[in-house]
Amino acid sequence: MAFPLNSLPLAHKISLYCALSSALPVLLIGWLCKLSLPWLISSAVGSAILAILLIRQLSCNLVKGMQSLETGLLNFKDGELSSLLAYNQRDELGQLCQLYNQTAKQLRQEKQWVYQRELMLDKVLQSSPQALLLINDNDTVVFSNLSSRALFNCANALEGMKLTELLKLAPKQLATALAQGFDGLFSIEKDAQEAQTWHLATGEFLLNNQRHHLYIFKQLTRELSRQEVAVWKKVIRIISHELNNSLGPMSSMLHSAQLLANKVDEPRLSRVFATIDERIAHLTAFVQGYGKFAKLPQPQRSPIEWPTLLTSLQTQWQFHYQITPSQYTTHADQTQVEQLLINLLKNAHESGADPQHINVNISHDQHATLIAVSDNGKGMSEQVMANALIPFYSTKTSGSGLGLALCREIAEAHRGHISLHNHKQGGLSVHVVLPHQSKTQKQ
Repeated sequence: MAFPLNSLPLAHKISLYCALSSALPVLLIGWLCKLSLPWLISSAVGSAILAILLIRQLSCNLVKGMQSLETGLLNFKDGELSSLLAYNQRDELGQLCQLYNQTAKQLRQEKQWVYQRELMLDKVLQSSPQALLLINDNDTVVFSNLSSRALFNCANALEGMKLTELLKLAPKQLATALAQGFDGLFSIEKDAQEAQTWHLATGEFLLNNQRHHLYIFKQLTRELSRQEVAVWKKVIRIISHELNNSLGPMSSMLHSAQLLANKVDEPRLSRVFATIDERIAHLTAFVQGYGKFAKLPQPQRSPIEWPTLLTSLQTQWQFHYQITPSQYTTHADQTQVEQLLINLLKNAHESGADPQHINVNISHDQHATLIAVSDNGKGMSEQVMANALIPFYSTKTSGSGLGLALCREIAEAHRGHISLHNHKQGGLSVHVVLPHQSKTQKQ
């Protein structure tokens, strides 16, 4: 059986080769000189031992350098890049170790940079309002963000769940859109009073030689509402401009006609002019009301003193209010919030509710202030509720259709939202959420 020479360490191989290289010539010379066998063996052994001692001394640095490189490469294999090699001899191995240290430093810096980028990317994805879902070819969720958990009504992480399990948690419309896997719009009925419009974008790519499916859900409800309101505002501005251009000359001509009519003894003219004057005044007030909706200024935020504000409103409207004590303060435009409450209280009184059962509740949490105005009136049908926040829509013969639309504009100008809810026992409750300002917004 051959001796396993290849399994020996490099230092042992060098020592063996040097011992053989020194002993063989001694044996050959001794044999030629016809030395006795004991002298021949002693000379060969001594020569081999001397060669081994010399080569051990000469290869000491080589062994240390090789061991250092081996330790460093094992660290690389384990992902440890913080350890550097201490070998600093001025030889070829020293240059290799120096190159290793430079490479380790560069890799460590790149690893830290990649780690920071991964943290930043994860932070961006987790805080994104878009719901992200990554599924591998085994139909298993491998990544999801916080928005996707809220979308699928799941309090825990979605990673590791099967797609079939996920579809059971999702609303019916969402499950249908996800099962079809096509790009496009779909609506989710969150409850009887509210519908949300979402856009689904899909994609496929290879990750670790495995096909993955990426689903991106973006809510478009607010964007569509903003576009709709922007169109209404543009229409209102055009109509208001044209009406104002006509009302001014009409009012001037009416005044001139009234002066001329004073010289004519005709009682009917006075009634005609009075009627025209009254309709011009009504139309002017009508245009001004729409102009207030079309040109709502940016909120000028300041701390709201709710007891003072609600007490002053009680001089105009009959209602009860309750303020939940809290350490949080509402920063909002007091004029706009007051107009919002006036519109809601006006609607509550016109709904046929008992003034004794009209209530305003103010509560706070760490994120927002909730304003709830409730009554025991007739409530709203589903059709009316679906259109109640649209400008110009009104079920009242004398209504302008701007009360709730202006409330929505004020809420959204404060980055909040408004929602309508029917009571089971009768009546309507309007909820307005006004988010608290962050430090960056205050600055």
